Amino acid sequence: MACSCSAPEPKSPDPRFRRALWVALWVNLAMFLVEGIASLSSGSVSLMADAIDFFGDSANYILSLAVLSMGMLWRGRAAMVKGLTMAAFGVVVWARAVYVLESGTTPEPMTMGLVGLLALLANVGVAVMLFRFRDGDSDMRSVWLCSRNDAIGNLAVMAAALGVFGTGTAWPDLAVAAVMGTLAITAGVSVVRHARTDIAEARSAAVEATGRAEPAASRSR
Repeated sequence: MACSCSAPEPKSPDPRFRRALWVALWVNLAMFLVEGIASLSSGSVSLMADAIDFFGDSANYILSLAVLSMGMLWRGRAAMVKGLTMAAFGVVVWARAVYVLESGTTPEPMTMGLVGLLALLANVGVAVMLFRFRDGDSDMRSVWLCSRNDAIGNLAVMAAALGVFGTGTAWPDLAVAAVMGTLAITAGVSVVRHARTDIAEARSAAVEATGRAEPAASRSR
């Protein structure tokens, strides 16, 4: 059964990256709860989108921690799952925005702004912590993209709160939700492409390693 692993020896994971993932995991879980409650009380689609994103990121961090010490093939597969999840999240946000548009609900801007600011502070801290790992493999890159998207999304939520307050309509909230959904889709596609490259390289290395092993085995006879 060991043949399913990638041939190259996995590099020892940077302990700093592992610690950063654990911190990011707990921050995201906490903010998922905070924003989830706030989205229900305020009726904001962008807050709900951000809360769902926090939950998705938490699951992604758990997945990254699970494969951190594995070979490139498994890490590429994990990144593939995360990329598809990010894209699916974007589609769900768009669907929710269309639903709220048809219902005509207007969110409460004060809650949006305050919770958006809290989430921004949390995500900027996580993004700064993970910035040094942004140029790693597809799994590391997917973690960085999640954090970057969250920080951008929080700024957008705060802008939406100002827009709702100034116009008295839901349009700013819906527009921001649509942007966040689009950002998730494009980032997901980027991670999937990177993951496909990592998986292909790992499989190619496995084939080469097998080819070198067979002649060596023949000579030993």
